[in-house]
Amino acid sequence: MTYILAAIIVVLAIVIISAGVKVVPQSETRVIERLGRFHSVLNPGLNFIIPFIDKPKTIYTRRVETTVGGRYLVRNTVTSVIDLREQVYDFPSQQVITRDNVTTEINALLYFQITDPKKAVYEIDNLPNAIEKLTQTSLRNVIGELELDETLTSRDTINTKLQAILDDATNKWGVKVNRVELQDITPPESVRVAMEKQMQAERNRRAEILNAEGEKQSLILRSEGEKASKINQAEATKQSQILRAEGEAQAIILNAQAEADAILRVAEAVRSGNTDPATYMLAMKYIDTLREMTSGKDNKTVYIPYEASSVLSSIGSIQSLFQK
Repeated sequence: MTYILAAIIVVLAIVIISAGVKVVPQSETRVIERLGRFHSVLNPGLNFIIPFIDKPKTIYTRRVETTVGGRYLVRNTVTSVIDLREQVYDFPSQQVITRDNVTTEINALLYFQITDPKKAVYEIDNLPNAIEKLTQTSLRNVIGELELDETLTSRDTINTKLQAILDDATNKWGVKVNRVELQDITPPESVRVAMEKQMQAERNRRAEILNAEGEKQSLILRSEGEKASKINQAEATKQSQILRAEGEAQAIILNAQAEADAILRVAEAVRSGNTDPATYMLAMKYIDTLREMTSGKDNKTVYIPYEASSVLSSIGSIQSLFQK
């Protein structure tokens, strides 16, 4: 009998000690109530409580499980363990209406972290359900302010707005919303078909614009090339004419210099023969003119005016000059 009583006492002692010793893992905590009232929050490691007087507060938690068919099953369970790590809630798709009255299905991801376990336990009854409903209503409000095109192209803007709204609303629950992500935005089938047609038309329009721009650039480059070619040809013609004119001018100058030298020599010779140089030159020009007048195959009769006899009178003196 004594042994049985001692064994009972030992078992009771073990039960009492085990009930009073709580080992809390890292990144977890528990909220302790003493006689139904908040007492303390346990830190990671070894903690001691009064058995049967101090009890951990139970809270709701949300777990997502994968079924055999690959579908996701969300389970809400009750536990006394409060996870302080960042958690992810994958909410099911919900239908929202945009500002242009288009019904769209949207699936959102929420990243949050419990920063104050006391508030998470006492300020809200069912934290996972509250966060889910708050996210759904906030998402409807944000999407309702945007048109469908803005919804499809403004995911970052929607994420930022949702994060600000949820973080402000969950602050009194001891929750910090770190990030909100929209996974899928699925418009109705008719809208998707219309959007595909619109996208195809937009691609065709861009292709035509690019072709027109290419043809425009080609015409511009071709015209610039023709312009440059004509300018080069004009420059070449100009240089050729300049060089030809300079050559003709040099030739005229050289001919004039040669003729001047000849005249000087003839003049010196004429002066040595006592003959007027001007009369000599006039007579030579007259003879050249007569040669041109009488040249040709046809028979011609040339009448010499009387005034020319004075010029021809100098031919004899010229002949005597050359004989000398």
